[in-house]
Amino acid sequence: MMIIVLALEIRELTFYFKFDKMQVNTCVGGVLLDETSQKIIDATMALIRDKGYVATTTKEIARTAGVNECTLFRKFKNKKDIVLQGVNQVQWRANVTPQIFKNVKWDLQADIEMYMRTYLDKMTPDFVNLSIGLRAPQLYDETASLIMKVPQAFLSSFTDYLKKMYNMGKIHKADFEALAMTVFSSAFGYAFLCASFGNELSKVEKDEYIKNSVKMFIKGLE
Repeated sequence: MMIIVLALEIRELTFYFKFDKMQVNTCVGGVLLDETSQKIIDATMALIRDKGYVATTTKEIARTAGVNECTLFRKFKNKKDIVLQGVNQVQWRANVTPQIFKNVKWDLQADIEMYMRTYLDKMTPDFVNLSIGLRAPQLYDETASLIMKVPQAFLSSFTDYLKKMYNMGKIHKADFEALAMTVFSSAFGYAFLCASFGNELSKVEKDEYIKNSVKMFIKGLE
């Protein structure tokens, strides 16, 4: 009897071990996603980035993810449902969070350069194009607040930085929210133009653009 019970317990442990191996690494809105669901999300977001929302079909998503279309509809209600779960994942918002701007030196020139460079390193042409795809009229009411998390991360962090610089006596009092918007707009504009035209519009390299933009900004503060 003891041998039979032990065998059952071993089988039970083996079952749970295998089940744990199947559990996924991704959590959206408190719900764990399995590997297949994540593949579907990744395929969908990549296709929207490259083709736009309307041109992306569930058949193509399934083929790209390596699953059949029936599996896709078992995992998600429809294409829109896939996209909304994807845009909730920080990796599909270029991993832009306030935490990535923490490497400050309390030197205005060096720190503004860091903010712009960090943002531009993350906001590649691929992510700009995805952001454009997520603005499709069929989605925008529900994706707008999530898309805005990217600029909000920059603006909230940089505004807070400027206030601290003022409290330390390193800069004069000013409208810090407006100043943050000015710097962000400069970085966003460069990212958007690069994604749209590559180097056809301008040959100015990223580092040169950042340094010159920051110099002009600091002059305006003097």
